[in-house]
Amino acid sequence: MTRETHASDVLVLGGAGVDTIVQVPELPLPYAESYMIDSGIRTRAGQTGDFVALGLAALGLRTHHLDLLGDDPEGDLVRALHREQGIGLTALPGPAGTKRAVNLVGPDGRRLSLYDTSRAHPDDRFPEDTLGALAAASRHVHVTITHPCAHALPALRATGLPLSTDLHDWDGENPYHEPFAYAADVVFLSASALTDPERTMRRIAERGRAEVVVATAGAEGAHLLADGELTRIPAVTPPAPVVDSNGAGDAFAAAFLYGRLTGEPPARCALYGAVAGAFACTVPAGRADAIGRDELLERVAEPSR
Repeated sequence: MTRETHASDVLVLGGAGVDTIVQVPELPLPYAESYMIDSGIRTRAGQTGDFVALGLAALGLRTHHLDLLGDDPEGDLVRALHREQGIGLTALPGPAGTKRAVNLVGPDGRRLSLYDTSRAHPDDRFPEDTLGALAAASRHVHVTITHPCAHALPALRATGLPLSTDLHDWDGENPYHEPFAYAADVVFLSASALTDPERTMRRIAERGRAEVVVATAGAEGAHLLADGELTRIPAVTPPAPVVDSNGAGDAFAAAFLYGRLTGEPPARCALYGAVAGAFACTVPAGRADAIGRDELLERVAEPSR
């Protein structure tokens, strides 16, 4: 079906929440009874699903986000972010509250994330009628690995829609990630916890239905597996000093999907992702921002990058 027959280009499932950002003098943080944080401690909306949705919308893709949110101040921040950015949001009641995390960010932009796992209930589910209607109105579904997205995978696969997911810092062994890895057509993950990225990437492709697997590697670029061929994607020089790596992987995924949905080949999509990820590293931790389509295409066209 063509773009015109769908209400949205991408449905983003899960990953809505807030982060509390703490700028620390170094990581790992040496033990001390107290630290003075002169830069302030800030709480803002924006976890993986929010940032993917933000990145997609900034690139001109019609985007809708579905997740559980609490009736709490954190949920209000998430709702406000989507409203301000013009991103469609279906927020279902989350009895355990809105997902939240604390990010310790070092001077070099690296981070340590502490996730509050109490903000989910084992019985949480997306209603089948709501999920089905939103999926049917979309060209593509990006599934985050937050609860309860795993329970939605069988229904999403039955729709025949293309799926993508981001496994983040999967070590290649944790069984929680496997249903996502093997259900998606496009799989993103970080190479940070992998001893052999190529082996893990090929296993994902062999055991699942992935047409493309991308393992991002920070300043070393990314590894792209497409059509059985492994290619290294060089890193892109950020347009400004690096201040925070949080959201870089989400930006990469959003720009890659933009390329895929506009008919670009995998290597070109990965270049889009590298440019968007580099831009994201220059955005201060307390701000939600994403590269726009015009700037993305201009930077991709630059010979020096």
